[in-house]
Amino acid sequence: MNNNGKIYVVGIGPGNREQMSLLALRAIKESDVIVGYKTYINIIEDLTEGKEVINSGMKKEIERCDITIDEAEKGKVVSIISSGDPGVYGMAGVILELVAKRNSDIEVEVVPGITAANAAAASLGAPLMHDYAVISLSDLLTDWEVIKRRIDCAAAGDFIITLYNPRSKGRVTQIEEAREIIMQYRKPTTPVGIVRNAKREGEEVFITNLENMLKHKIDMFTMVIIGNTNTYKLNDKMITPRGYFK
Repeated sequence: MNNNGKIYVVGIGPGNREQMSLLALRAIKESDVIVGYKTYINIIEDLTEGKEVINSGMKKEIERCDITIDEAEKGKVVSIISSGDPGVYGMAGVILELVAKRNSDIEVEVVPGITAANAAAASLGAPLMHDYAVISLSDLLTDWEVIKRRIDCAAAGDFIITLYNPRSKGRVTQIEEAREIIMQYRKPTTPVGIVRNAKREGEEVFITNLENMLKHKIDMFTMVIIGNTNTYKLNDKMITPRGYFK
């Protein structure tokens, strides 16, 4: 055990073991304590045998991070886990900010993971071959007007746009507004990839277009990737050309 304690902020990727990095597996193996959202803890349950496990529900991010630091300050090695990559809408930033606020000398190592955007893109083909923007439609922590402005800028700049948290039970109109903004700059025939449970059991992959994208099931388990003006569909794959064949 590290007498000074240590925190691993671990990205477990989409969830399947094959999609986890060797470093993520090693960090979890080395840890005395595993902290995380209970759904993600369940995914790696077989890796936590013999370890102290602390889990909690949604919207407990600050609490989980405080517990993680508390345990590390006792001299323990602690892994706090995020799905995807912990630096993309994950726990990395919160941990680093809280450690700084405490003036703690605890070592923090961020362990990257495959993001939902990259996992979904792989299932679709190669839609992210050029510049792209990642935007969350959740307005819990960001004002909706700010999100709309970001969508507008990304669409105007002809970025491929990947949408996280596109629709929830209590948030149903944002995806509709996002589509309206993007359609000011893109043709209705612009390819749109919709992937539910990317690289997980029960994965569903659809390639549609801006005009028809809302006809498909879109929820919090879904990634939506909207092509730029050059993106096209080829043999059931979505491709954004990089320009190699000019």
